Amino acid sequence: MKQLVATRMDRCIGCHSCSLACARAVHKCLSWENAGIRILSSGGLSTGFLAKVCLACNPAPCAAACPTGSLKQRKGGGVIQQKKLCIQCGKCVAACPVDAIAQDRQGNPYVCIHCGNCVGFCPHDCLEMQEVEA
Repeated sequence: MKQLVATRMDRCIGCHSCSLACARAVHKCLSWENAGIRILSSGGLSTGFLAKVCLACNPAPCAAACPTGSLKQRKGGGVIQQKKLCIQCGKCVAACPVDAIAQDRQGNPYVCIHCGNCVGFCPHDCLEMQEVEA
């Protein structure tokens, strides 16, 4: 099983290409608010960026907190999301230990599903998919 890892964030310029790629390819919209990966500044305007991305917890506290089963544990860690079951309660957001789940203005949660669609769009090779034990 592969997992998305932000291994070289010292190279990040904060362009949000990865977030936009995720939003477009996975969620069929074009807004970095609607992405499973979020890039935040750690204080600088041109350097010092952080990637908020799911750590693929196993067991996943967000899945355990979800009352409808919208988030289900993925084999090997992380979650699979079934948006149709989501009631926008925010319990998954509160349960995430690393603040990797964001809600848009309508309350819809966005979490990395470790698909890797964002990796190729990073112009500075900050992200990679790593093989992990399942």
